[in-house]
Amino acid sequence: MSLMVHLKTVAHLRGKGDRIAKVTFRGLPFFSRVAENCEEVANFNETFRWPIASRLDGNEMLEIQVYNYSKVFSNRLVGTFSMVLQKVAEEGHLELTDTLIDDNNTSIKTSVTIEIRYQSMDGTVGVWSDGEFLDVPDDRDGMFAFETDSLLSGQSHGSGTSPGRSLQGSIPTFRKAGKGVFSAMKLGKIKSSRDDHRKSDEPAVLDMEDLDRRAMRLAGAMDPDTISLASVTAVTTNVSNKRSKPDIKMEPSSGRPVDYQISITVIEARQLIGLNMDPVVCVEIGDDKKYTSMKESTNCPYYNEYFVFDFHVPPDVMFDKIIKLSVIHSKNLLRSGTLVGTFKMDVGTVYSQPEHQFYHKWAIMSDPDDITAGCKGYIKCDIAVVGKGDNIKTPHKANETDEDDIEGNLLLPEGIPAERQWARFYVRIYRAEGLPKMNTSIMANVKKAFIGENRDLVDPYVQVQFAGQKGKTSVQKSSYEPIWNEQVIFTELFPPLCKRMKVQIRDSDKVNDVAIGTHFIDLRKISNDGDKGFLPTLGPAWANMYGSTRQYTLMDEHQDLNEGLGEGVSFRSRLLLSIAVEILDTTSPEIISSTDVQIENVSNISESATGKMDEFFLFGAFLEATMIDRKIGDKAISFEITIGNYGNQIDGVSKPSSTKKKKKDGDNEEEENELIQNSSEDEADEDGDLVSVSTTPLMKPVITDRNYFHLPYFEKKPCVYIKSWWQDQRRRLYNSNMMDKIADKLEEGLNDVQEIIKTEKAFPERRLRGVLEELSVGCSRFVTLANKDVNQAGRTKLDRERLKSCMREMDSMAQQTRQIRTQVKKNTVKEKVKLVQNFLQKLRFLADEPQHSIPDVFVWMMSNNKRIAYARVPSKDILYSIVDEETGKDCGKVKAVFLKLPGKKGFGHAGWTVQAKLELYLWLGLNKQRKDFLKGLPNGFEEVKAINTGPVLQSIPPVSLVYDMKQVFQLRAHMYQARSLFAADSSGLSDPFARVFFSTHSQVTEVLSETLCPTWDQLLVFDNVELFGEASELRDDPPIIVVEIYDQDTVGKAEFIGRTFAKPTIKMCDEHYGPPRFPPQLEYYQVYRGNCTAGELLAAFELLQVGQGGRADLPPLEGPTDSEHGPILPVPLGIRPVLSRYRIEVLFWGLRDLKRINLAQVDRPRVDIECAGRGVQSVLIQNYKKNPNFSTLVKWFEVDLPENELLHPPLNIRVVDCRAFGRYILVGSHAVTSLRRFIYSTPDKTSNNWATAGEGLYLYYCDLSFFKKEPVTLNVTSDAVVKVDMVKESDKDKKKKKKKKKGGVEEEDETDERMLDWWSKYFASIETLKEVCLLYYFKPDDLLLKGSKTKEKNKEKKGFKDKKKGPTADGTEKKPVKAKVDELLVYNKELESEYGNFEDWLHTFNLYRGKAGDDDEHALDDDRIVGRFKGSLCMYKLPLSEEITREAGFDPNMGMFQSIPHNDPINVLVRVYVVRATDLHPADINGKADPYVVIKLGKTEVKDKENYISKQLNPVFGKSFDIEATFPMESMLTVSVYDWDLVGTDDLIGETKIDLENRFYSKYRATCGISSNYSVHGYNVWRDPLKPTQILAKLCKDGKTDAPQYGPGGKVKVANRIFTGATEIEDENGLKKQTEEHLALTVLNHWEEIPRVGCKLVPEHVETRPLLNVDKPGIEQGRIEMWVDMFSMDMPAPGPAIEISPRKPKRYELRVIIWNTDEVILEDDDYFTGEKSSDIFVRGWLKGQQEDKQDTDVHYHSLTGEGNFNWRFVYPFDYLMAEEKIVISKKESMFSWDETEYKIPPRLTLQVWDADHFSADDFLGAIELDLNRFPRGAKTAKQCSLNMIRNEHELPTISIFKQKRVKGWWPFVARDENDEMELTGKVEAELHLVTAEEAEKSPVGLGRNEPDPLEKPNRPDTSLMWFLSPLKSIRYFIWHNYRWLILKVLGLVLLLLMLGLFLYSIPGYLVKKILGV
Repeated sequence: MSLMVHLKTVAHLRGKGDRIAKVTFRGLPFFSRVAENCEEVANFNETFRWPIASRLDGNEMLEIQVYNYSKVFSNRLVGTFSMVLQKVAEEGHLELTDTLIDDNNTSIKTSVTIEIRYQSMDGTVGVWSDGEFLDVPDDRDGMFAFETDSLLSGQSHGSGTSPGRSLQGSIPTFRKAGKGVFSAMKLGKIKSSRDDHRKSDEPAVLDMEDLDRRAMRLAGAMDPDTISLASVTAVTTNVSNKRSKPDIKMEPSSGRPVDYQISITVIEARQLIGLNMDPVVCVEIGDDKKYTSMKESTNCPYYNEYFVFDFHVPPDVMFDKIIKLSVIHSKNLLRSGTLVGTFKMDVGTVYSQPEHQFYHKWAIMSDPDDITAGCKGYIKCDIAVVGKGDNIKTPHKANETDEDDIEGNLLLPEGIPAERQWARFYVRIYRAEGLPKMNTSIMANVKKAFIGENRDLVDPYVQVQFAGQKGKTSVQKSSYEPIWNEQVIFTELFPPLCKRMKVQIRDSDKVNDVAIGTHFIDLRKISNDGDKGFLPTLGPAWANMYGSTRQYTLMDEHQDLNEGLGEGVSFRSRLLLSIAVEILDTTSPEIISSTDVQIENVSNISESATGKMDEFFLFGAFLEATMIDRKIGDKAISFEITIGNYGNQIDGVSKPSSTKKKKKDGDNEEEENELIQNSSEDEADEDGDLVSVSTTPLMKPVITDRNYFHLPYFEKKPCVYIKSWWQDQRRRLYNSNMMDKIADKLEEGLNDVQEIIKTEKAFPERRLRGVLEELSVGCSRFVTLANKDVNQAGRTKLDRERLKSCMREMDSMAQQTRQIRTQVKKNTVKEKVKLVQNFLQKLRFLADEPQHSIPDVFVWMMSNNKRIAYARVPSKDILYSIVDEETGKDCGKVKAVFLKLPGKKGFGHAGWTVQAKLELYLWLGLNKQRKDFLKGLPNGFEEVKAINTGPVLQSIPPVSLVYDMKQVFQLRAHMYQARSLFAADSSGLSDPFARVFFSTHSQVTEVLSETLCPTWDQLLVFDNVELFGEASELRDDPPIIVVEIYDQDTVGKAEFIGRTFAKPTIKMCDEHYGPPRFPPQLEYYQVYRGNCTAGELLAAFELLQVGQGGRADLPPLEGPTDSEHGPILPVPLGIRPVLSRYRIEVLFWGLRDLKRINLAQVDRPRVDIECAGRGVQSVLIQNYKKNPNFSTLVKWFEVDLPENELLHPPLNIRVVDCRAFGRYILVGSHAVTSLRRFIYSTPDKTSNNWATAGEGLYLYYCDLSFFKKEPVTLNVTSDAVVKVDMVKESDKDKKKKKKKKKGGVEEEDETDERMLDWWSKYFASIETLKEVCLLYYFKPDDLLLKGSKTKEKNKEKKGFKDKKKGPTADGTEKKPVKAKVDELLVYNKELESEYGNFEDWLHTFNLYRGKAGDDDEHALDDDRIVGRFKGSLCMYKLPLSEEITREAGFDPNMGMFQSIPHNDPINVLVRVYVVRATDLHPADINGKADPYVVIKLGKTEVKDKENYISKQLNPVFGKSFDIEATFPMESMLTVSVYDWDLVGTDDLIGETKIDLENRFYSKYRATCGISSNYSVHGYNVWRDPLKPTQILAKLCKDGKTDAPQYGPGGKVKVANRIFTGATEIEDENGLKKQTEEHLALTVLNHWEEIPRVGCKLVPEHVETRPLLNVDKPGIEQGRIEMWVDMFSMDMPAPGPAIEISPRKPKRYELRVIIWNTDEVILEDDDYFTGEKSSDIFVRGWLKGQQEDKQDTDVHYHSLTGEGNFNWRFVYPFDYLMAEEKIVISKKESMFSWDETEYKIPPRLTLQVWDADHFSADDFLGAIELDLNRFPRGAKTAKQCSLNMIRNEHELPTISIFKQKRVKGWWPFVARDENDEMELTGKVEAELHLVTAEEAEKSPVGLGRNEPDPLEKPNRPDTSLMWFLSPLKSIRYFIWHNYRWLILKVLGLVLLLLMLGLFLYSIPGYLVKKILGV
């Protein structure tokens, strides 16, 4: 393949001289020969040939430069010609003559004639197929003006030039016949104008590209699917593409600190590597460390300890924190212990898990210091991360059986392999550019004066943080352009569980180092884990860093921004880096085994590696600057635009200290790179280059209204332009843009679909199909377009891999979309929308480009040379491309930009007020493509050039635009009402008014006081609104209207409530004012306050053009109709909604929990109800304390409301307190925003189930009953019998069952009726709950039964039943307990959430007062609640049909609220059962709590302080409390858990509140749960004072249904349904009686199936309620399991409370006889013979009772590993059968006040040791047996092998609690150096379990002692050893038996010796002394 260029002539040259030409392609230049002494024409006639290896791409360029040649001086450029080789690539041959352009991009006369040939490899050249044209929205690079014309049959206006812009001289003359290659040279695209303006009746097609639409026209009628409804809240989409959408949310949400709580339970560890360890687990998050207790000498410690960490940090900081679990061996106060292994994971990984948690998972430990080692053990733990408002559903805790499968439950996110490998992460840091100065210049000036050197004021180094480790490069002193060329190497397991890497440039300083800029690298974005994925890779690429503004201050207020928190407000620097990952082969010998961070040098990288430098051109035009905050309105203002450091005039350019010489050849890229630091002032080079203009002229603002100013930019709009040099990496941004556009379109479509569903409009499925069609077309289009520029310079591995994976993803997305589209039906719309939302997330993820190229653009508002407010525009959004899809979404469009305050100033109120609103036009592209940069501006302007450029050259950009076209409009804003506004006053209400801004005008509505739902009903008319530009364009794309809502305060400035945007409907003067567009419809606009919603505005806006005839031609305005409002115009009739008459009935029940107002108690409250100006008042409550209920229950009022339910105004409930002298004080208020749920609809007589309680009530718990019962039949003919009575089998059956079991030992004690208690029932229920959850893989939400038709329900029930048959049919054989025990329902949430808060007829409305909080996205309003109003509403259209009122017993006073009980005070016995609490928040320093229960109801408070449970976070209370109460005065039950403290007051851990009144009166009958079976004695005794027959009779009577008819054969008929059941019952004495109770109970359990009156009755249950604490709002402090029974005192008294006190553990004794050992490894060597032997003894203990460890005697000198012991260990222990746990009570330390109770699994540890006398004993091996499930011992030593341990899961296991006695051989194991298990011995043992009573009857002795002594072992004689080793034998016989004697004798001998010596020498000494010798 080759490209040949034949350079023929250059003509129209000026002057005479030598010429030379340079022809460049793909960076390779050829010079022509010198043409000497030529005048006007230079004939070169030369051919240049480039052999090329890859296909010629249509975007590649050819460049020809012509120079005046000089032998002495450098050559002077005459001009340049460059062209895109698109045409050549297609056709292979091209001839043309064209003009050159000079340095200023201006055409000159000189022309060049060339011929180009391109020969591809196979001789063919790609030809465009016609099919591709239709896919191509708008003109593409392959389509030129002339072709477009022919294709679209004259709909294009050719060149599309505007007045004031000439194209002369730019259209080349072609020799090639018939083809106009218009864009061969100029890279502009010609814009065909839009369809001749939309016909007014044509439905708007949302943003569908023109050509697609035209193609459809050609194809025939439009597909209705693609037609969109203008979304009710969205600012409707643009028609002409001159404007882009504004972003309504202002405040950046990241960067604000939020509350987080991380709870970690360390349950146990297994298979820790190491011999006889004392392990401690350390849990570390960030800098917080917590330790578990130490467990002695065990490799599988059991901890079950709970740790809680609280944080208050921004989300980004939180999710980057590392959770580190490490196991430390033998840590104590003095020594830090040795590290066994660690496990690391970042918090973000946990948070992204379902339910934000890992539950009961095993973390793999690995050793960071030895990566060759492999797994060091496992820790089983729960980790949960809770943010504010997250509620965590804990799977129910019960006996742990299934989680022992370690491999299947690893602590790893989905999709990560269990075997992770070690990998090296290489982060190479090359160099940085454009650093700001980080030091004052005073010192530098002093230095310069003395030393004479000029230093850069920054000492940078780079710090990289990853997975909890840090690495730093060296410090480069004094350099704004440091070069490091170093790499930081991390060693970490791959794939890592830490998502982000943090790269930070820091300034080294003697005092403290500060960050200059931070860049985060998300590993998920630079790798792909799919089959065709790739390891993380990045670059070499530049990373742009943003942060605070660049001027240096000692205390930088925005330093956080440089640390990477919040949105950077200025460019700081850019850093060239790359990342590579290498998977290590840990077996290779030369590997470094430590994981410490290493720093190494790397070689320099070539300049071109990051792409070819190119010149970019940025242009901006300010069309409008309004809404300027009044604080800065008094000084002159200018705007500055910067890109990188270009254009930054105050603090931007740090000039490099070495003055670099600029070359003009530009042939070497390095010099080109040096231009980067070129400041904007010197840009005007001697080449006559452009001077960048980056700021607008200063201008004094003009007042708009009291709050805002605007700049008078009327017809003269200032412009700025900047030239900058960057690596040309546009391809990255183009691909991003394409995906973003597809995603935007998809998001908009999905919003539409949801809006259609929400507003219940027709055919949402059609719109969804249209959305999917667009998506699949978009994806396919991406695949065709993205595969370009593959060989561009500077493409990194990541670019290539990302392109491949994006194309794969998009391709598969297109296919899936097509498939989903075929499946969209009316009933599947919602689930398909959910599916498609996953696509949206995926698109957004793919579109985020990890490798930066061009930095973002910043727009700053400057006043007084200070930076005030900014906006940041991503450069990709304004980047230009020839291909329309690749262009940024805001490129060449007018965008409304809102400026905000930088950094923390932008949080809160300051962040919500707009500092300024700009209408800004931006264009960024290659300088050589800048021909059409003004294309997108509204037409009708003339350019004004800068004055100092000499002759006005064509190509210089304008400094301002002057519009000579202007249109006059009248804007009518119909402000109807707002609802659910933010409460801005302390009264809990607001005094709202709205301010409407349009262009430079603003008006306000009137202020309505004391309301959150103002109905202004006001028309604001803006006259003489002048807009500049062509009328037709304005019609398509009017500017946006901003509406701000404020709260008027009597003193001070009005407070901001929220803001919304709207687009007006436009009528030009030549259009008719009439349907379908006029008058406009009212629409809802969402009001935002920061990022949160703050209400909705209902309004309509129309913009009417004022024509020649002035205002007279406009549709007339109706004058003010009512005089009282004065000049306020109401909303005209055609726009305000059509009204109908409604009656609203209000049920006034009572008021509750009213707080004091201004320190005075509320005494005589009244409720006022108001809706749309009408209302009703309740009667006065005369004495709130005595009776807070109303005496008159029902009142009503009539009101005119809109027909359209969506437009119904809110209903306001206000409570006032009537004080003396006629004063009223507002207590609190509540706004019911939607009345839809209170609309009364006449019951449908045809449906067979009128349960009005909503379908949501049939949740999954209700379905548990289906295991225990057959489905109940509905049809009368069938005779299926419900087997309710499964427990009472006859004794014969029991015996039969027992016989059937082959060889099994009878398991009598567990199923024996007398043994069962309430706890058996509870644990059996939890088992069932767990099974259901497993069945549905923890997705309880999916269990909602769909539809409310009983038929469907029944189908589902049967299906459910069948599903269950599988697992439990055989399961029942294994666990006979399961089928025998009656169950209750364990809800893992509150009962209220199950039954719609029990608001079936009595609703609770919270009354609010006080300002709403702003601290969080969803401010918790709990602290604003001042009380609750109980009552209900019912609204219906008048007149009502008569059949309702004619029904028997209709009480007209009660209206629609018939058969409602009286609200007189009633005495109730409340019985509260508290079962247990789980996961309490620790309250003491030791990480534990001492909890006890406190119950409050009204004035009664029951404290259970003396029964506190010591040091427990999962206490079992098992208590019931009886309280007598009077409703309604005492109806709020508070159950609190407090922490007992020895000293000081007890702390509240958490509390839960239950509204008993709603439960008591609910038709779900929540007073006493209905059990599944009826029995009169035993653990399942009936609790309710009313028997099932009485309850059923009462329900039938209340529901006006016939009484139940009991028939023969166990049948009962209720409301034409027949139910069947058992008819016999057994009393305590075993006698059978006939009874109807079972039948009645069957009906009650299926009451929801009864027509009209049926609903699900509350079953016997335990509910789990979260405990909350006011100090930690929104975060659960634990959960409490409980239930409440209520009995009316005027009924028969209930029986005694059920006994639920915790089971006392049963005392057992485990007797372990160690008979023999065999094949124990031999440790000792003989002194003489070198023979191997061991002195064996066995040690054993029960887990948790290490201090009670027992040893056998020693079997000395075993030569074969055989040992004989006959030794007995005896272990007494307390055991809880149901929980399978041993209970140990002991003091934690000597300082503990009381004993702590621990529950641990029963595990017996046996170890074999080698006894040594003078050194420590040697550990040889161990085995741990879980007494509940351990492998059966082998019959003989031979059969005993390692497999008994290895394949534990596959072997049958036995339980000592069932077998009672087991004997056999078990292996001892230990781990060798390679962590492999090895067999170190075998033990023959006998385990015998006896109860405490049996142990007393037949006691045994320890060892071989009495009673019941074991015989002495027959150990081999050691007499033969005399000859072999006499010393050893002596040692055995003499030393062992007489060692103390020998020692005593030796001591005595020594003493005597001393004495003798003394006596011997004393005479001589005395003589010497006396004689004085």
